[in-house]
Amino acid sequence: MKKQLVLGLALMLSIFAFPQKKELKVVEKAIKSSNYADAKSAIKSAESLLSAMDDKTKAKFYFLKGKALYANGSGNDADITEALNSFKTVKDIETKSGKKVYTAQIDVLKVSMSNTFIQKASDALEQKQYKISATNFDRAFRISTNDTLYLFNSASVAVLGKNYETALKSYKELMEIGYTGITQEFMATEIESGEETFFPNQVIRDISVKAGTHEKSRNVKTKSKAGEIAKNVALIYIELGENDKAIEAIEAAKALSPNDFNLLVSEANIRYKVGDIDKYKELVEEALNINPNNVELLFNLGVVSADQKDVETAKKYYIKAIELDPTYAKAKMNMAALILEQEQDIIDEMNGLGSSAADDKRYDELKENRQQLFKDAIPYLTSILDVEPDNLSAVKTLRNIYSAIDDIPNFKAMKARVEELENQN
Repeated sequence: MKKQLVLGLALMLSIFAFPQKKELKVVEKAIKSSNYADAKSAIKSAESLLSAMDDKTKAKFYFLKGKALYANGSGNDADITEALNSFKTVKDIETKSGKKVYTAQIDVLKVSMSNTFIQKASDALEQKQYKISATNFDRAFRISTNDTLYLFNSASVAVLGKNYETALKSYKELMEIGYTGITQEFMATEIESGEETFFPNQVIRDISVKAGTHEKSRNVKTKSKAGEIAKNVALIYIELGENDKAIEAIEAAKALSPNDFNLLVSEANIRYKVGDIDKYKELVEEALNINPNNVELLFNLGVVSADQKDVETAKKYYIKAIELDPTYAKAKMNMAALILEQEQDIIDEMNGLGSSAADDKRYDELKENRQQLFKDAIPYLTSILDVEPDNLSAVKTLRNIYSAIDDIPNFKAMKARVEELENQN
């Protein structure tokens, strides 16, 4: 009786296995004829039998599902993502069973898949379709996880498209796997021109040297990208408004890339956002030690000093910025404003004077000081118009100054210029 029962069970399993194979053959046939719509439909039918499949059949099912959804590169985004998941499932099943039948076929297929994804990524990048480009670089990495450069490219392109969450996820993954981006470059000097030449591999470089067209062959390692990645993570946190995480990331980046100018500036900007002005100034000063001719940083220190009512220090920074870049209109405008802001103190004192002889004398002194302020501001404003003739703010300020000092010809000229510019806008 036991033997009959076992035989009956074996017969039932064989009968059940028959429709599984039949469904999968339908999928195979549709894929061979490039009828991917029918292949996807047949996969859905076979999916109901999945729970009864053995590991070998499951591996075949997921392999065919991946091919059907990939559709030789023409599948939509959702289908291609699912196809890659299916191929991963195949590898997981066959790694566990130790029989890598379909894994080997996937390894062959992934070469053409990788080329397809890279081409799509490159084409999308050229069209500034950053999200599509980042997605396809990521896919190229998923089917060949040794090619970590594709994941780095995906993160970088995602940043260009301001897809910060996507970029952050990719950068974190790169950090977890210890990506450095260090590569070996094969170089030699062209004898005729004396120029450095980069070769795709050592063999071609060595052939060129033997042929006598090049000399001084050498291998050079590129710099690590670890610091750049850490810095980009910090900058993304800044964009996301997560300042505490940004500072933590910057500290990590500074450990990898000490004295990095961009890191100092980035941290300074965060400190400014959270109101730590003293630390901001300290960091900007450090950055200026590295790049002393950065007019933007000098200008920013001028603004901060002016906000703190440190007029003389503000002037010092504005003057330095103007010396470095005589066309830098922002510094000139702020310098003129800084000078003119002193007028209010003079007016307040004038209004508080009495009618004594001493007061009259002081009034005349203050009046002269006020006139001198106007005259001191004029050169900065007129030089702005030399490079920005349509700067309405500068023209209006000059109009008001010329009115105050009774320079009627220049007042009329600036008044007419204001009207002309306002009519243009």
